[in-house]
Amino acid sequence: MASGTLTKASTSTRSRQGRVGPRRRHNAAGAGLMAPFVILYALFLLVPTAYGVVLSFFDTGLASAGVGTFVGLANYLEAFSSDQFWLALWHTLWFTVLTSPPLVLLALAAAIMANRVSRGTWFLRLAFFAPYVLPSSVLALIWIWLYTPDLGLIGDWLGRVGLPAPSWLGDPNWAMISIAMATVWGHLGFNFVLYLAGLQEIPHEIYESASIDGASSWQQIIHITIPMLGRTTTLVAVLQVIGSLKVFDQVFLMTAGGPNFATRTAMQFIYDYGFTNFRVGYASATSMVLFLIVLAVSVVWFTLVRRQERGV
Repeated sequence: MASGTLTKASTSTRSRQGRVGPRRRHNAAGAGLMAPFVILYALFLLVPTAYGVVLSFFDTGLASAGVGTFVGLANYLEAFSSDQFWLALWHTLWFTVLTSPPLVLLALAAAIMANRVSRGTWFLRLAFFAPYVLPSSVLALIWIWLYTPDLGLIGDWLGRVGLPAPSWLGDPNWAMISIAMATVWGHLGFNFVLYLAGLQEIPHEIYESASIDGASSWQQIIHITIPMLGRTTTLVAVLQVIGSLKVFDQVFLMTAGGPNFATRTAMQFIYDYGFTNFRVGYASATSMVLFLIVLAVSVVWFTLVRRQERGV
């Protein structure tokens, strides 16, 4: 009896060892496949980020060798006491307010329209997504031409109906609004595709049941489409806010922060001090502040997603 028990135990041990062998080989293969990505991720993101954190505590300059003199929190204190830095953050927040709601709402409306039409769906998808594939330089050139006084197309349209055209990019009160309109036109396509993918995941049977019960198209959108796109809306909104907080290229190309620094954002402030004034340490400190703001937005997104998942 004891020998039979020992035989069964040894057989069970060998079977577990046999399963462990393939599992270890499988884990090793997975680690090998992930290794190139992990190495590149560390080299081009983790290491530069850590180096930027280190530089933020030094008086580092491009015109001098080495990391410079250790100054502790002096760069951060200078940033928080700088009116120009706070003004750049305000411009960034104002740009985010101008662009994020339209890019979420218009993308949702465009996706619903493209998903519901019976003919010409391919044309609507192409029309809404095509501007997104344009390089930022091309987008800036198009809208600079549209905004050009006496020559631009928008000024001509307003003149035909008897309305005066403002100095779109030359007036501090209109410059950021003008950049925001160009940004909405150029970046609508990405959010449009995300919403379109979310609409494809909604079962068609739900709409058929609602239609049989007498629900109109508008009622179906309000009570079915929008609630079932909740997770997609959260994702689109957070990605859009993060992208707007990091805006640089279209502002730099269209106004270079002008007129009179009226459109200088946080990213351009960092660029100016790091590569124009050669104060890399101070620019690193301000970039860390912006990083913490973006990180806070990301944490809020993860919290909202987890609450939605628990509510399902």
